[in-house]
Amino acid sequence: MKTLLLLRHAKSSWADPGRADHDRELNRRGEKAAPFMGRYLRQHELVPDLIWCSTAARAVQTLGLLGRDFATDADVIYNEDLYMASERVLLESLHHTHEDAKHVMFIGHNPGIEIFAQSLYGSGNIEAREIMARKYPTCGLAHFEFDVDHWGEITPGSGRLIDFIKVKDLQAVKISAE
Repeated sequence: MKTLLLLRHAKSSWADPGRADHDRELNRRGEKAAPFMGRYLRQHELVPDLIWCSTAARAVQTLGLLGRDFATDADVIYNEDLYMASERVLLESLHHTHEDAKHVMFIGHNPGIEIFAQSLYGSGNIEAREIMARKYPTCGLAHFEFDVDHWGEITPGSGRLIDFIKVKDLQAVKISAE
């Protein structure tokens, strides 16, 4: 059994129009959102063994704001090819994941991360799939499981979608609990 988490980076800033897209950092909303997702992942015991992260500033910042668990407990592979990667590049990267990792996370960008998530769906939470298909917002997370022994066995349509989590929903739950 393998677990895959597909996280779109948190909300980025467009304040400096002269800055290269790769170098854009998170805005305030993004800086607040990533720690919410980090808490969710810890509470649900979803801290990955390995993280594939785009080298774009906003993706690296998102990873840093998830929390310390993600920097110390998980191996991190920063890969420039993940910046604006296609579904094909994401699947190829996944296939190159070492077998010791049972729980893997990708931190990337739309449209690639969304298309990849849609392509992996074979079964699972239909409501979550419909929500994911409507919009894959910044800091949105798709949680998949695969009944395989090797990452290289994963193909389009072979994933079981467990859930799709939006920070906006996590924040609403926290606010209503207070």
